[in-house]
Amino acid sequence: MTLVSDIEKFAVHDGPGIRTVVFLKGCPLACRWCHNPESQSFAAELYYDDAKCMRCRRCAAVCPRKCHAFGENGHHFDRTWCLHCGRCTTVCPVNALEMVGREMTIPQVLEEVLADQVFYDHSGGGLTLSGGEPLAHFDFTRELLSAAKNAKLHTCVETSGFAPWEHVEPLLPLVDLWLWDIKAPPELHERLIGVPDDLILENLHRLDVAGGRTVLRCPLIPGLNDSEAALLFIAELANSLKHLTRIDLEPYHPLGESKNARLGKERFFHAPFVPETTKTNWQEFLMRHTHIEVHI
Repeated sequence: MTLVSDIEKFAVHDGPGIRTVVFLKGCPLACRWCHNPESQSFAAELYYDDAKCMRCRRCAAVCPRKCHAFGENGHHFDRTWCLHCGRCTTVCPVNALEMVGREMTIPQVLEEVLADQVFYDHSGGGLTLSGGEPLAHFDFTRELLSAAKNAKLHTCVETSGFAPWEHVEPLLPLVDLWLWDIKAPPELHERLIGVPDDLILENLHRLDVAGGRTVLRCPLIPGLNDSEAALLFIAELANSLKHLTRIDLEPYHPLGESKNARLGKERFFHAPFVPETTKTNWQEFLMRHTHIEVHI
């Protein structure tokens, strides 16, 4: 059993065909621009959306720690004392309060995934494990992937690669395609992500030698990791891999900002939407420096 932050149906950007993406909760990295900040913590959390709140005070009536208070300034939610018990979410009539993270077993997850098997069969899709970081939930990830392969599903794992090789190698026969995040070149990685990229790159090259098929997924944030030197690093890395099938460029979008606000985080990263001309320039630069297919 582990915490699942979300299960997304009919996904078409996380591997081939129509897929179900299972987002596991918890990640060892701290990307400043993360668009799934609700998946970073390994603990359950609460979303609160003040714009939805109708001031009905039902949450205050059931909260065992008196975290909800109402006054002239509206609804004040004190997260300091919150136990994440979820009682307030069960009485909120407008979903202004929502739990983030639910404990699920392998059979529970697989049941939701297999409900759409007909779509996988017709499109070549299947299961994608994402997060958070699936490799940080190694036992659960291995068991779920094994169950998925027994059900004859195509499997993908989206990962930062920041894990011991002992958490990668046993998954090789269970993963059809690895979606491997490359977030920044070595000289920027620790400053932007919080850890050096040595282990990530070492695991990627070992995976390639072992025959693992990969897609490089590269978040690009203007002014941070989109310089020519950073793009050239991606191209040279791609050219060094024998079993790489594609490069996916992932321009920054501010989805994570609203999620951070609902999680009660006062300080979070902000950047504007990326202009189409900038995206095209990134793609054309990489296509001049590598023979690998580049998608946006």
